[in-house]
Amino acid sequence: MTNKKDPETLRSARWFAPDDLRAFGHRSRAMQMGYAPEEWKGRPVIAILNTWSDAQPCHMHFKSRVDDVKRGILMAGGFPMELPALSLSESFLKPTTMLYRNLLAMEAEELLRGHPVDGVVLMGGCDKTTPALLLGATSVGLPAIYLPAGPMLRGNWKGKTLGSGSDAWKYWDERRAGKISDKDWVDVEAGIARSYGTCMTMGTASTMTAIAESIGMTLPGASSIPAADAGHIRMSSESGRRIVEMVWEDLTPKKVQSRKAFENAIAVAMAMGCSTNAIIHLIAQARRAGQDIGLEDFETASRKVPVIANVRPSGDKYLMEDFFYAGGLPGLMSRIRGHLHLDAMTVTGKTLGENIAGADVYNDDVIRTVANPIYAEGALAVLKGNLAPDGCVIKPSACEPRFLKHTGPALVFDDYPSMKKAIDDPDLDVTADHVLILRNAGPQGGPGMPEWGMLPIPTRLVKRGVRDMVRLSDARMSGTSYGACILHVSPESYIGGPLALVQNGDRITLDVAARSINLEVPEAELAKRRVQWKPPETRFERGYGWMFTRHIKQANEGCDFDFLETSFGAPVDEPSIY
Repeated sequence: MTNKKDPETLRSARWFAPDDLRAFGHRSRAMQMGYAPEEWKGRPVIAILNTWSDAQPCHMHFKSRVDDVKRGILMAGGFPMELPALSLSESFLKPTTMLYRNLLAMEAEELLRGHPVDGVVLMGGCDKTTPALLLGATSVGLPAIYLPAGPMLRGNWKGKTLGSGSDAWKYWDERRAGKISDKDWVDVEAGIARSYGTCMTMGTASTMTAIAESIGMTLPGASSIPAADAGHIRMSSESGRRIVEMVWEDLTPKKVQSRKAFENAIAVAMAMGCSTNAIIHLIAQARRAGQDIGLEDFETASRKVPVIANVRPSGDKYLMEDFFYAGGLPGLMSRIRGHLHLDAMTVTGKTLGENIAGADVYNDDVIRTVANPIYAEGALAVLKGNLAPDGCVIKPSACEPRFLKHTGPALVFDDYPSMKKAIDDPDLDVTADHVLILRNAGPQGGPGMPEWGMLPIPTRLVKRGVRDMVRLSDARMSGTSYGACILHVSPESYIGGPLALVQNGDRITLDVAARSINLEVPEAELAKRRVQWKPPETRFERGYGWMFTRHIKQANEGCDFDFLETSFGAPVDEPSIY
């Protein structure tokens, strides 16, 4: 390693080095905590943004794992400084974590900007923590490395392997059909989540940590290591050692997060059978990095990159633990080399090509070859039409093939409670050909675009054996979900998008091959409905929600706050120290 910085040019030296009264206070308070000047003088101060919380099951191990990060930082000659950050638990936080992704991004940015730190280890994993931490760290621009929480172990019930989310939906339908007892249901609850770590299906958590790795912001292979594996402890320590070197090398996110890096991330996401949420978060991350990534980039990749990770819900059998044993993300990337920019820089100081040079695959059924994919095209497809002028998304790799081209009558719900009540009505007038529609569930309508997009199948159809049907909304859905769900309809209905004009019985045509979604209603009739449409009442009159609804962008633009995007204004200066 060749140092590009001298100790006196460290950012933290602005706080500790001057011979003045303010620096005296900084040094004195550090000594108050029991530190000697020798512990920080001339050493990089490394922030550890830790999203541990008593309300965060995915990050339970972070309470102790942070000590492994500190060990690595100390070994490499750095000075660790743990800074707790907002923990966005997908399981417990309401109304939706997406409402608070940008709040964590803002907190991360300001924590780093306002404290005497030279670099940062970002500890996250649960769905929104990964994009939020990366958004904030990218904006502040200090050397940063991401430490993924890792997936939990496989679930188990009566000898059957259970997968997060995916099997919850599956067995819930079986319970609604009267095929599972209350005792069995409690046992499923206990067996489906039996260790710390994130969802072990290819949900949003594993999608986003894989994206962090494919962008180049983690150590090679870091995103695939199960949370309970001893290798995760070693990776945590290594991340601590590496960030110290990155500070001396002045290796910042700007030098890693090129357009090529984001194109790599999109290709990898497609090959993994990624969560639909990848689109929103990746667009936001790219824009923070000053890269113009949009829906068209996903559409281009979806036509070229096949799904080769046989991991549920796109796959039919395996989970993230199996994916790790089969070679993990480096193994998968080695099989789609032709779709990657191998010269893209990473946090190792080496290129992506160098990082995966020795990667191999040890199970050809878990990580398929390009010639034998799970799905011949990418995991996601972007649809446009008069119902979604700015686009919407479907995950064709995880829905019944018969719905890839479909026309059916609309059954419309204006809010989740009325939909939930109607779904359980045994007399509901609905067939398997209907298109279930939920509106007012987008970025402003939700509020925060909740994961309501996997609308439940009506009970009367469930009892007849129906397990999939076309569902359409401006909401998101969990990455662990599956089915013919069309999501992220833009612009959203709450602000008067075309979805607001649909009425019961209107015919809707979906054609995934043609990438189209259209409402079969004459334009003259739509114009009449548009005049009659009235905006919903304002949701927030104060607080964070008030700010959110005035600055949140639409799904096709990444749902970032307009004032946080790189293009909004000049970079923020270093804080004044007087």
